[in-house]
Amino acid sequence: MISDSLKAAKKLLRLPYCSAVIAAAGSSKRMRGQDKLFAIINGAPVLAHTLMVFQKCILVREIIVVTSVDNLERVAQLCAQYGIAKAEKIITGGSTRLDSVFSGVSAVSRKAKLIAIHDGARPCVSEDIILNTVSKASKKYAAAPAILIAPTLKKVKNGVIVGTIDRDDVYEIQTPQVFDADLIKAALTNAVKKSIDVTDDCLAAELIGIPVHITAGSAANIKLTTPEDIAVAEAVLSNLATFSANKEQVICGRKVTIRS
Repeated sequence: MISDSLKAAKKLLRLPYCSAVIAAAGSSKRMRGQDKLFAIINGAPVLAHTLMVFQKCILVREIIVVTSVDNLERVAQLCAQYGIAKAEKIITGGSTRLDSVFSGVSAVSRKAKLIAIHDGARPCVSEDIILNTVSKASKKYAAAPAILIAPTLKKVKNGVIVGTIDRDDVYEIQTPQVFDADLIKAALTNAVKKSIDVTDDCLAAELIGIPVHITAGSAANIKLTTPEDIAVAEAVLSNLATFSANKEQVICGRKVTIRS
């Protein structure tokens, strides 16, 4: 008798061909001179941790890494060293994140029916988040992980609080953001042609009327933007193997839920 886990694995493998585009061409402006993608956490660069999760994910068939001209060789060496066999292409990005992601999306295999776009500086993403988001996008055409906003949010004008934002329907959107390949290509093409400064790929989709469905994200899936975030990511990655499922921990002053 086929086990439930084997049945689940076979069901996952029937999902459409998914390419992952890893955006790794940022300038790390807020890292005080440190390139966050190559900061060492638990013995490996941040980017290596990110790529290894996608390498292990059963639903990701290929990886396209978009990086800066200066880091092309360095990223190629990293992929070789950490066994990122799915990295089919390492290409140069543009002057903006939109340009870089557009280049990456344009470079995926013709077989790709789904494209997952992920920040290279999110090394704590879990396989579950990737699996759930890809699965949702295969049914709904566009999906992204999200978490409810916990802190109180205020509107401020000229340095004075002028209102409080209702948090009930306010979410922080994370990556990977996964889309039907043809739809996201059309969405990004539209944004590029109109020179629209999109803050994420969901916005590009929204602008052409594509509804984006959310999946469960995690507070652990942080994007590294400051040196302090490095310490948080290191703590999360150090303890992933020992935390119990859905157990809340306080790490570097942040409440984080880890799902094993």
